[in-house]
Amino acid sequence: MAFFHTGIAKSKRKKKPGWQQREAAYQKFLKDNDINFSVKKKKVFEVYVPKQNFHRETKNYPSFESSQSSPNYAQRPERKEYTGDYLVGIATMHKSNAVPVTRDDNPTDYSTMRRN
Repeated sequence: MAFFHTGIAKSKRKKKPGWQQREAAYQKFLKDNDINFSVKKKKVFEVYVPKQNFHRETKNYPSFESSQSSPNYAQRPERKEYTGDYLVGIATMHKSNAVPVTRDDNPTDYSTMRRN
């Protein structure tokens, strides 16, 4: 018969016949083999020594010095300007759509297209 937990304390449950003999044999076994569960082992104090941190060795890569190769290394390029006379100006067609106006075009055409 299986005994399920019904809220009764373990000491007050019905024990099977012969439990006293089994308990006495168990206690004799512990005494004969010098087994004592109540004795706690004392912990030996050990000083904490942290492990050495990992340190990766990296190569040293020196920066490039511009004086080694040429004095014009990585300088700003010259500004490009239109010097011809073919382009007259810039017209706006729709919102911010910029269109170049050439010498052959009439700028008034662009202004009427913008309003139509």
